[in-house]
Amino acid sequence: MMRPESEAELAGMIAAAKGPLNIQGGGTRGMAVEGETLSLSALSGIELYEPGALTLVAKAGTPVAEIKELLAAENQRLAFEPADYRALLGTDGTPTIGSLFAANISGPRRIQSGAARDFLLGVRFVDGTGQIVKNGGRVMKNVTGYDLVKLMSGAQGTLGVLSEVSFKVLPRAAQMATVSVGGLDLPGAVRAMSAALGSPFDVTGAAYDPDTMTAHIRVEGFEESVDYRCDALVKRLAEHGIAHRAEADEDLWRSIRDVAAFHGHDGDVWRISVKPSDAVELAPRLGATALQLDWGGGLIWALMPEGSDLRKKMSGAGTGMEPVPGHATLVRASAEIAARLGRFEPQPAPLAALSKGLRDQFDPRGILNPGLMG
Repeated sequence: MMRPESEAELAGMIAAAKGPLNIQGGGTRGMAVEGETLSLSALSGIELYEPGALTLVAKAGTPVAEIKELLAAENQRLAFEPADYRALLGTDGTPTIGSLFAANISGPRRIQSGAARDFLLGVRFVDGTGQIVKNGGRVMKNVTGYDLVKLMSGAQGTLGVLSEVSFKVLPRAAQMATVSVGGLDLPGAVRAMSAALGSPFDVTGAAYDPDTMTAHIRVEGFEESVDYRCDALVKRLAEHGIAHRAEADEDLWRSIRDVAAFHGHDGDVWRISVKPSDAVELAPRLGATALQLDWGGGLIWALMPEGSDLRKKMSGAGTGMEPVPGHATLVRASAEIAARLGRFEPQPAPLAALSKGLRDQFDPRGILNPGLMG
């Protein structure tokens, strides 16, 4: 395993590589590819933190827990609520800020605050030739190279290896409360969540647990504002089911964020992005062992029997059903199943050609996480 301790050392290792590299942040994702492992765990440290400007700069291998602790001391937070998937995937290791942005990990608050990439201000990375590239800035007003900054978030290390990230943080909410609506089937839950998200009450979470037939709506902000909005939501959602306010909800939203309902259960785990209205049609046809809905129904987590081709079910092939448009990612499966079904949604030919062109530009030798994203 290679563990560079500086950006220059990272660049030298990539330039000298004779074969494929398995890029690893904190070792928590379980998506290793063939090749020598290049770990960013030693490239760690916070470079700059300006609470007044709501900006932070850190080396890619910096543990997320270290950053959260620093932010908490200033009553601030990562607004996009990144999940910790170690228990879901059965992995250990330490989540790092670089891998968080490389995979664009975003939790329940995405519906209100945006995704991880929306908070990324600038990056430093090493491309597949060993060249160090800097793009973007350290403050919001600097938008130089904005598209390239966005491009690196979600690329899974296939276009370049992040060495440093600068990003925006936000103040921590003074209060958080949840309005729960019980007695809902799936169509009723999507209607209730849509009503909440379409309200003027600035909802920051909307999830559904089919096992308990309960939709959970989160509200955050100043105490008086939260009280008012929760009361208004209870009245608005009463027509959909039994609505009430619940106070003790930190653990609830952590479990939704980390998909705790699937922990310790066998099967493949799929993550599906669809229109919320399409979730009503899609979910029943999957044959899932367990389901969880987030983002108002726009994100479906499905626990499936091992080896099930969920994308085939979405396409309606052989069933006479209409295809449901969306994207399905295989988050947890054996290496054999992942190789057969593919972890990421196959791209249409024009988009695949564009993606290949980008990889050829940034990684002409094809050594950075080869095959991970097709």
